[in-house]
Amino acid sequence: MADSIGTLFFKDKQLRLILALTNSAKEWHLSDLSKETNVTYIHTSRFISKCEKYGLVATERHGRIKKLVLTEKGKEIAKGLNSVMEKVKMPEQQQQTAEKAAAAQAQQKPAQAQPKAAPAAQKTT
Repeated sequence: MADSIGTLFFKDKQLRLILALTNSAKEWHLSDLSKETNVTYIHTSRFISKCEKYGLVATERHGRIKKLVLTEKGKEIAKGLNSVMEKVKMPEQQQQTAEKAAAAQAQQKPAQAQPKAAPAAQKTT
């Protein structure tokens, strides 16, 4: 994402952090989020604290560990950011996204059996 046009409008690290939290199938903790997005732990911690103040992220403390979830407001913001990122993709990025989707669909289809080659005719001398 470092070379994307989206970084003209948004800060790369913060964008990666907030968009990663949209994956609600995963239970997010500060250390996991930091590792997943390749952002330092301290930067992640400070950003999440700011997001809490703005009501974008809610945290549940379990001892020293914080479980992170996007609030409804945070989900709306993340959805909007994702929409903007899709709209500002460069044509090459759009092509790559389409190719990846096509490759994924091709892998899902069962491989069709290749027709067997006819046996070679034997020469008699």
